[in-house]
Amino acid sequence: MAEVLFYHLQRQPLEAVLPVLITRSLERGWRVVVEVPDEERLAALDDHLWTFSEESFLPHGTEKEGDAASQPVLLTTGRHNPNGAQVRFLAASARLPDSVDGYERIVLMFDGNDAEALVAAREEWKRAREMGLAATYWQQDEAGRWIKKA
Repeated sequence: MAEVLFYHLQRQPLEAVLPVLITRSLERGWRVVVEVPDEERLAALDDHLWTFSEESFLPHGTEKEGDAASQPVLLTTGRHNPNGAQVRFLAASARLPDSVDGYERIVLMFDGNDAEALVAAREEWKRAREMGLAATYWQQDEAGRWIKKA
């Protein structure tokens, strides 16, 4: 059964946190799918993952580029798992999938400075619990470390 992690972003934006978490997932040998709600956000994230660091980049693709199944990291607006990922990142108000079968981990990342995102995250927390999923809530401390709050 997949575990669901809720990441409350307050000190750093998605663009700073997501590459680190994707890198850690790849180091575990997991394939990754990142879901965003629209094409505009997908294009911005696609560009960012190639340029977020002067020292490195994250190899990834989008469904539009074809051969989605071979991508270690796939960006999508869809609800499916075309690359057989073990971890799914949900960003920019993307919602939990109806089925978490096949995933080791689902990571829902939300902007703690956005009132609508907070409401949506609370709804998804309730939904995760109703689905019987093991959900945990993480928030950054002053030093930028992730602390488990619930």
